[in-house]
Amino acid sequence: MDNGGSGELLPGGLANAGAVRRYGSTVERPAPAHAGALHAFLTGLRAGGFPDAPLPAGPVADGRERLEFLPGDVALPPYPAWALSDDALVSVARLLRRWHAASARTPFDPAAPWPADFADPEGGPLLCHNDVCPENVVFRSGRAAALIDFDFAAPGRPLWDVALTARYWVPVLDPATAAESARAHLELPHRLRLFAAAYGLSPADRLALPTTLEQATAVCRAFVARRVAAGDPAFVSYFAAYGGWTRWDRLRSWLAGRRPLLERALRG
Repeated sequence: MDNGGSGELLPGGLANAGAVRRYGSTVERPAPAHAGALHAFLTGLRAGGFPDAPLPAGPVADGRERLEFLPGDVALPPYPAWALSDDALVSVARLLRRWHAASARTPFDPAAPWPADFADPEGGPLLCHNDVCPENVVFRSGRAAALIDFDFAAPGRPLWDVALTARYWVPVLDPATAAESARAHLELPHRLRLFAAAYGLSPADRLALPTTLEQATAVCRAFVARRVAAGDPAFVSYFAAYGGWTRWDRLRSWLAGRRPLLERALRG
């Protein structure tokens, strides 16, 4: 695909760092295997009145896709204070709820090769984003305004997407890891309850959320394990820099021990 210049290099996520470029009003990036079905879904989403996800800007060529560039601010590590605020957390929950409402009324091809990496193990009726991390949320005027990067989108339940999103934004970290990343001041029960309320989780889903968080954490750990085993340079470096399995295992045991506390907080 020739855009007549090198374009502006955008940060990209861990999996596509150095491979995402902006050319004026479009972004060019590696195309996922499900790009055809995804582009049809994004087109239907916009036609149905949801403006907060990019439109395809052309066909896939040479293994790359072109999408509409959505202006705004994206939080990158080390995350700025505004991205860690309660207001930002609430706005992400509300954006996710709007996404799910729009996704539920937008048809998608269930037979497409949607990735299994972060997919809901129970499946579900709508297309979940599955990777609503800070790097994939566009903010405007301090509020979450749009979602980008649908590489891991797959059918699932809204609760599953809520759990994956809460892992990043609450965030769901054990105290040692939270301190290492300058986020020890973010109280898990309070912020998880705030996120659930802003999203509008049902009482049943509130009670199921702590267990779903544990399941989502296990799925994320397995994803990292596969990438490290495959020798992916970005993930091998990430794994070494962030303490290997010690950090993951510490989080898993800590989170299981806090399940009753989180259930009480969410019940309230």
